[in-house]
Amino acid sequence: MGEAGVHGDEAVFFAAYDAVLRQWPVEVHSVDVPSPYGSTRVQVCGPEDGVPVVLLPGGGATSVVWFATVAALAPAHRVYAVDLMGDIGRSVHDGAPLRGAADLVAWLDALFDGLDLDGAHLCGHSYGAWIALNYALHAPHRLGRLALLDPTNCFAGMSARYLMHGLPMLLKPTVERVRAFHRWETGRTPEDPVWRAFLDSTATARRSKVVAMRRPRAEQVRACTVPALVLLAEHSRAHDVPRVAAAARRLLPDASVVTLPDASHHSIPTERPAGLNRLLAEFLV
Repeated sequence: MGEAGVHGDEAVFFAAYDAVLRQWPVEVHSVDVPSPYGSTRVQVCGPEDGVPVVLLPGGGATSVVWFATVAALAPAHRVYAVDLMGDIGRSVHDGAPLRGAADLVAWLDALFDGLDLDGAHLCGHSYGAWIALNYALHAPHRLGRLALLDPTNCFAGMSARYLMHGLPMLLKPTVERVRAFHRWETGRTPEDPVWRAFLDSTATARRSKVVAMRRPRAEQVRACTVPALVLLAEHSRAHDVPRVAAAARRLLPDASVVTLPDASHHSIPTERPAGLNRLLAEFLV
């Protein structure tokens, strides 16, 4: 749905989205990239000759979520932060259906084509990390490096307790259910008031299709040739962190696997856990 017909709750969501984007600490401009699936909204910043980095957010977070990370990347990188196709945000899914991971990687192929991004680094969080890993398995020749932030359903399954806590919010989202889920997972209310208002607004935002995450087969992951960094949140409730770390080291023995202290799954991109920005900037050179 285009913004010309937006009203009511959706207008509140887009206003909250814009408010977060205005807080980005670097100059940013937006572009819409066509694809067979619809148009993709991308926030672009950093020097035109910088090393390209594509950022894929977690589900329900949109491109604006990177406000706490982008200042560390933009000095040396051309940053492309993406609204995921099918999820909430300003990408418009009015083309081919999204049936599974194959469609998401085809969508990313079209995005890489449209932005001439061969050789770009790719970084994703949560659902975005799952998409990023699938893309690395599909098109390793198009990537430089791969960074995965608390990746879900990539190396091990998700916590049944996490899924059960999230189910009411997914089935019938309300502001209170969104707040309760984030408080349960992170142990606190988000620090930034503008980000808090954005999270509230997501309760009534529209999405067309968030693809079910099927874990890649172990032999597929072992065949991954893209240099990888896996950053896990110490207090993530999305999965068993030690189990994910062990599986990542087993399946990607050449990857760097680091657990960030005092971080949770939902706070990892927004609350600057110790070392996150430094590790990303050093890895995505």
